[in-house]
Amino acid sequence: MGNQAYDLTWARIGQDVTIWEHSKIINTNVISIGDSVIIDDFVFIMGGSKTEIGSFVHIASFTSITGGGEFIMEDFSGVSGGVKIYTGNEDYLGGCLTNPTVPYPYRIATRSFVHIKKHAIIGANTVVLPGVVIGEGAAIGANSLVTKDCEPWKVYFGSPAKAIKNRTKDKIIALEARLKQEIYDPSGKYIPIAKRESTVKND
Repeated sequence: MGNQAYDLTWARIGQDVTIWEHSKIINTNVISIGDSVIIDDFVFIMGGSKTEIGSFVHIASFTSITGGGEFIMEDFSGVSGGVKIYTGNEDYLGGCLTNPTVPYPYRIATRSFVHIKKHAIIGANTVVLPGVVIGEGAAIGANSLVTKDCEPWKVYFGSPAKAIKNRTKDKIIALEARLKQEIYDPSGKYIPIAKRESTVKND
């Protein structure tokens, strides 16, 4: 387990968080992380205006989240390897100069957002552009380009990504409820792995 989670100042960081040592995370003071989260080696995250990563979230190797805008990733969502998520953008139409070496007002970057809702999953090497909401339970196939909002509980694929089928909802929601009964106390507070293991040994 990497030590990075404990050496930096975070807006919030929960229990059972694993951040591998070869990940690179910038502006941790604006980043909030829930419980039971894994961020793999070689992930790059640049905290923007608001960055919230929920509980039971996995961000796989070689993913980057950049752009300086708002990023929200809700509980039980996941991002596979090599995904590129942009929360901001340049002016590609010639209204100003571009790239971070150019100061304002010669460069006018647009800060936007990306919101990944509960149980959404994003396949390997997908690109997500700014201003997008990926709905609850949506699944994005590998190598897709997401340019628009994705509806809940649908499977998307392609460049640009289009809905190709529905995704089953009922079993996923039922399993979430069962899991929460096992690892949350009656007040709704997460019970860390070490405490659960010690309870089992004592029983």
